[in-house]
Amino acid sequence: MEINKNLSDKAQRDLRLVNLAKEGDDRAYAALLNRYRDSIYYLILKMVNNPSDADDLTIDTFGKAFKNIDRYTPDFAFSTWLFRIATNGCIDFIRKKRQTPAPVDHPQGGEDSDISVILPSDSPDPEESLINEQRIRRLREVVDQLKPIYRDLIELRYYKEYSYEEIANTMEIPVGTVKARLNRAKALLLNIFRKTEKR
Repeated sequence: MEINKNLSDKAQRDLRLVNLAKEGDDRAYAALLNRYRDSIYYLILKMVNNPSDADDLTIDTFGKAFKNIDRYTPDFAFSTWLFRIATNGCIDFIRKKRQTPAPVDHPQGGEDSDISVILPSDSPDPEESLINEQRIRRLREVVDQLKPIYRDLIELRYYKEYSYEEIANTMEIPVGTVKARLNRAKALLLNIFRKTEKR
């Protein structure tokens, strides 16, 4: 792919890595991840104000970017494209978090009024349920590929929803070690997801 002369030197270096990544070069993916992981994380943290959510959204951002990397075109810098994905992901996350169902304790029209016409059901339809089950099963398959030390951390944090302190107590390791290993586990998960998406 021809280099866009309007891009800065840094953006042109990114573009070379993107082109290598499009050809399946794992080192190029790793280089892009390492180059932008911290800046994406702090951008997201400012928006959601929660370190745990920021961790998850950072991984989600890179997952989306790497899955759709063939769609990137050098009309603008890769970092601009990546930050746009991160920002849009945060906006969606915040919007979903703010959506709370309206209370239906005392319907106005008496027992016969059809509330279901006014309020959509929160229950997924059968097709959505099937898709969710497939996603959960797929996630479990990916998590099972991790080494036990990382798999246990993911299970405690995301399946059992333990705090960092609870994990530290359970595994008898410092909180700092928990956070470092979780970051490593998430990076490994991202790599597995990216490889399986390409199949």
